[in-house]
Amino acid sequence: MASEEELFANIDALLAEEPQLPPPAERARLREAAGITQARLAAALKTTTQTVKNYENGRSEPKSPRMEAYQRLLKGWAAKYPAHGIPAAPAAPVAAAAAPQPETFTGQAAPEVKAAEPAEAPAAPAASTRPARPAGRAAELRLPAMKKAAKPAIDPRFPHGPLAVLDGDGSAYGVNGLVLDCPATTVVELVEWTLRESGLGAPKLNRYGKDSDPLIVLTAAAAVKLGLPERLEGHEQRRSLRLPEDHPVVQQVAKAKWQLTQRGFGPWARIYRKAQGRDRQCVQLAILSWDALDERSWPGVAEMEPADIARVLGVYAQRVITPRGSTAVSGLELMTALRPPTKPERDEETGNWVSAHNPGSLGTEPMDPAPPEATAEHPVVVQSGWTGGFLNEEAYQWVRPVDSLSDEECMLPFAVGLDLNTAFLAAAARLVVGLSAADHFHAPKFNPKIPGSWLVDLSHIELDPRLPSPFTPDGSQPSGPAWYQTHTVAYAQELGYNVHPIEAYLRRETGAYLDPWHDRLKTAYVDTLADLGVTKDLTDAEFLAVMEQHKQVDPALAAVLAAIKATVKGGVGKLRERPQGKHYKQGERWPALERPTWRPDIRAAVISKARVNMHRKLNNMAKMTGLFPLAVLSDCVVYPSPGASPLDFLPYAASGKPQPGGFRLGPTPGLAKLEGVQEMLWAIDLMEKGLNPARHIKGGDAVLDEGE
Repeated sequence: MASEEELFANIDALLAEEPQLPPPAERARLREAAGITQARLAAALKTTTQTVKNYENGRSEPKSPRMEAYQRLLKGWAAKYPAHGIPAAPAAPVAAAAAPQPETFTGQAAPEVKAAEPAEAPAAPAASTRPARPAGRAAELRLPAMKKAAKPAIDPRFPHGPLAVLDGDGSAYGVNGLVLDCPATTVVELVEWTLRESGLGAPKLNRYGKDSDPLIVLTAAAAVKLGLPERLEGHEQRRSLRLPEDHPVVQQVAKAKWQLTQRGFGPWARIYRKAQGRDRQCVQLAILSWDALDERSWPGVAEMEPADIARVLGVYAQRVITPRGSTAVSGLELMTALRPPTKPERDEETGNWVSAHNPGSLGTEPMDPAPPEATAEHPVVVQSGWTGGFLNEEAYQWVRPVDSLSDEECMLPFAVGLDLNTAFLAAAARLVVGLSAADHFHAPKFNPKIPGSWLVDLSHIELDPRLPSPFTPDGSQPSGPAWYQTHTVAYAQELGYNVHPIEAYLRRETGAYLDPWHDRLKTAYVDTLADLGVTKDLTDAEFLAVMEQHKQVDPALAAVLAAIKATVKGGVGKLRERPQGKHYKQGERWPALERPTWRPDIRAAVISKARVNMHRKLNNMAKMTGLFPLAVLSDCVVYPSPGASPLDFLPYAASGKPQPGGFRLGPTPGLAKLEGVQEMLWAIDLMEKGLNPARHIKGGDAVLDEGE
């Protein structure tokens, strides 16, 4: 029989153990029985409402001294509001039937991911978030149940996903509701915790590429806690703002033998050490209160709760790439991630593995453009004294002359705007571009299969004045010889005209460099629209009805969609990034020129093909319907219409199917959606003032930019 000393020793051991809380469901029951809201409880515990939610759904556990305070409160409530029976802990969900419970990680080493409970990729919102409809008309459309996205394989090196959003409470919100406990109180501690303990990161997108570095997004409270200013003030452009070299945090980073990139410590800061063998040591920070997430590209995201921000960025990371900066930067980084410049190759003489050029990529060295492909301030132009003109392959900004409108057109009641889905992305499909440096040719025979720049006189080509010229961004007829990208010249040939180039800069090595970029972004765009209920199987009437409300279905996924579109335009624009800053002098090299992806010729190829695609549709519409546009701005076109819907003027066959060749409604790149509807008199009034109705048809004053 046990002695009294042994019994007391056992009891003392039990008392010394960590305090135990009731199961999460019981915590919620007790709080609700007491009539206390989660927000009020959060205030009492000096934490956030989201943290209380995590306590009650089992995503995280409080730590001392909050643990003891919470336990005391729950014990008091349990005495007041006893349950009829002790609630059992919820049974573990069956993997095939339900999503696993998110993990909470507070230990010193990244935990192993259990086979039955993988840290899932960002999940789509539940179908129950969608409004139901009674059976009947298309206008009362029921959004279809969301398809379950295929779950990507979990990389055991990154069990907790690509990124986390850190709040001032030390909670790091990851994908799928995961919450990690981050003890860091300085930027250096945060970097070391991220690399050693967090389990964050993402695997490479190409077998020859590099893994994505973990991203930590800092809320304003987290930034202040780590010693950073809440706001980054300055008089220069936002993208140029950064902490001064003598700021304590910058000095702490340097003292700990970490480095910053040339961009310094700005809204998107990269902190790294040189790689040791294959192990990269790099962490990306994004600081919300420094405007890291631009409102135009990430609408409403910076104001969301940390868990929702993590969901938006996590879906984007899964479908596109872990953000590396602005959506424009991410668009450019995605090109390189999918087409890495090098691959390992065995040296035949030594037998050693060496780094070799990866065919189809742009290589590792920057390439100077041909003079007509450059910009006026480029060293190639300034140092050579080039005066031969430049490519002017830009998107349309055209308004039809008012005096070309017929009485019948003026009497139509509506002006209807159509917007082509990600027109630049559609143009990038199967687009052959130059991979090598340009060679100079005199009086070459035109070949539509060779990418390059051609000096050609297209001024003799006269087309219907009710359509914009396909050869100039403003739609005017060319006045003499000018430089054009291959697609523009090929279209002149397609229209039946002979072309005789005077000279050309052409590239011998070619390839469809942008194909994997196009494929990944197209899939991301189509899948995200489908998650919002906009699927390929909808009729045109159903498509228009669903598009009216798709942004309200799930604002977080709507923000992902906006970011994907901005990634397309921004990535194309970055191919010809201009110098920035008031101290730049013409003829100097600027940082963007040191990138192999500074390729204005590829940008010109995308925009040329997009503009030609637009004109082809405009021309076909005129032939099929006799309709002519009022204005075009980039990928938006405005038509006069007898009704307030595109269905009132788009061409359909007797079978009800859309006529091929014109504008077609639908959710895929290159198809159209409704941009806006206004009265015809409104459009004519703008045109008489020299303003572009396509810019304002949506009802706002937003400018459609090209991502530069």
